[in-house]
Amino acid sequence: MQKILNKIGFICDMDGVIYHGNQILDGVKEFVNWMIENDKRFVFLTNSPERTPHELSMKLERMGLSVSPDHFYTSAMATAEFLRSQMPDCTAYVIGEAALTKAMYDQGIYMNDVNPDYVVIGETRTYSFEKLEKAIALVNKGAKLIGANPDTVGVTEQGIMPATGSLIAPIEISTGKKAYFVGKPNPLMLRHGLKKIGCHSEDIAFIGDRMDTDIIAGIESNVDTVLVLSGVTAREDIDNFPYRPKYVLDCVGDIVKAIR
Repeated sequence: MQKILNKIGFICDMDGVIYHGNQILDGVKEFVNWMIENDKRFVFLTNSPERTPHELSMKLERMGLSVSPDHFYTSAMATAEFLRSQMPDCTAYVIGEAALTKAMYDQGIYMNDVNPDYVVIGETRTYSFEKLEKAIALVNKGAKLIGANPDTVGVTEQGIMPATGSLIAPIEISTGKKAYFVGKPNPLMLRHGLKKIGCHSEDIAFIGDRMDTDIIAGIESNVDTVLVLSGVTAREDIDNFPYRPKYVLDCVGDIVKAIR
């Protein structure tokens, strides 16, 4: 545990680590305050492209936790940065929420539903057959297919909802073209987080609750991984995977408890 405490920085997943829905998890306030008081560098990394950093900051504020927007990095931002690095001044047809479109505009990528360079998909509640039909036609005309994340389902207060992987599947099946997914477990996402806080891989710990996205992304980025059992993974699930996290904790609050 001392090795975790000595880290210069932390990259943390959000859902299942910091909160469930609109409920902050035990020990989170103490952990975040400890990072701030000890000048730790930190960023919250989320595969969800539905909210901007400002909206995520406001969400935590409503839960009683004050964290400025510059401490958040989303798959929408990573996707937009990836497209700009691949093809500056490109255009895209986007199926997703406003935060995904805003991330595109922030990187100088503009909307185009006639002959875009890319078709970009993210979680959305405005998915329709008309949009699906348009996306299929554009990919068949040569647009490259990009997913903000590969997650097939997400968990909400109402239960399970289809996530990007499920929404993009009909386009892949209909066109025979495979999407490129930017979000975790793609190590690209984690490397963006490292760059954002100005740390090398050996200087940080990556905290997540999923073996198949968080922990594998950390391992492939050569960072120390911390699996917390406050989300979707139970201790007995770990043996179902051919890789293991470096540390396993019940929740992020255990890090602060170790100091006491």
